[in-house]
Amino acid sequence: METSYETIVIGGGVVGNGIAYHLSERYKEGVLVLDKKYPMSGTSGSTQAWVWVHNKTPSWYAEFNMYSAELYPYLSKKIGDVEYKRTGGLSPFFNESDREKAKQLAESYRKIGIKIKVLSRDEVLKKEPSINPEVAGATYSSIDGNVNPFRLIDMYMRAAKKNSVHYSTYNKVTAIQKYEGKYIVVSDMETYVCKNLILAGGTWTRELGGMLGINIPVNQLRGQILVSEPLKPFLNYTISGLRQANNGEVLMGYSMEKAGFNRATTLDVIQETANMAVHYVPSLRKAKVVRAFSGIRAMPEDGFPILGKIPGFENLFVAATHSGVTLSPLIGTLMTELLVDGETSIPIDRYSISRFN
Repeated sequence: METSYETIVIGGGVVGNGIAYHLSERYKEGVLVLDKKYPMSGTSGSTQAWVWVHNKTPSWYAEFNMYSAELYPYLSKKIGDVEYKRTGGLSPFFNESDREKAKQLAESYRKIGIKIKVLSRDEVLKKEPSINPEVAGATYSSIDGNVNPFRLIDMYMRAAKKNSVHYSTYNKVTAIQKYEGKYIVVSDMETYVCKNLILAGGTWTRELGGMLGINIPVNQLRGQILVSEPLKPFLNYTISGLRQANNGEVLMGYSMEKAGFNRATTLDVIQETANMAVHYVPSLRKAKVVRAFSGIRAMPEDGFPILGKIPGFENLFVAATHSGVTLSPLIGTLMTELLVDGETSIPIDRYSISRFN
């Protein structure tokens, strides 16, 4: 027994759901999303959920992120309140010697239309009085912010389902075959047939590619995060390394560890994270930590997204990246354009998987 769809998206995280929703705006039937567990149980549900542009290099990659961040206000109006807040972002530095590097970053961004300011100590403390007074300065961008990842994915799914997207969860894909202009997707529950196949399995994208004999070089990087008790609002901005959520909790952490799929938290990184947070914001020393969790980033080998058609395979596409929360509105838009129109409004050639050949 085979069920046919026009398009199957493998992966129900923020990237896969962003694609499914945007596809559903262009055609109203024939889309299936498959997820091995349940959306939000993987990377997309274990993240600080920054919508972050500045500090990303080179400047063309920051520009790509900027285009996506600019889509968030409109996306929120279309799918509903995702608790998107454009707080502005601060990236502090504590050595005066780092100021020149910050100025160079600001200049490279200026050329492509991203405005970031290099702040003095007094300017940083005026914006964010809670920061360590030993701060030397910071880069500041007004476009940065954060979002509630659970609401984002839930709203993507609700909007997609209204547009007749089908979902099959707790349904692991076990094999993929190409046969006479179509793809046969074998899962734990059923076998499906589709014309278009999109591999958006996040950290598992390498394994999905392997089912078709394709090397998609996506690795895993673990990040551990601490969560404080709810505190009265006191942080004005999203700071590189920590942010305060709507409910008052402070999320702290930005570790990167090669640990495969191991989502354990470890005492050494928890201690490093706590020390970092207290160094940035000394008053956090008094806050109680109520939990720690970790997430696994889908990190392409060179650090940049892998997007678009897979050469040599008709109607086969890939969307694999870290920073999925920041990039999902743009990736959803561009992948939809590619499938429906055959071209994208913003060039994505530099993100093609062919760069690894």
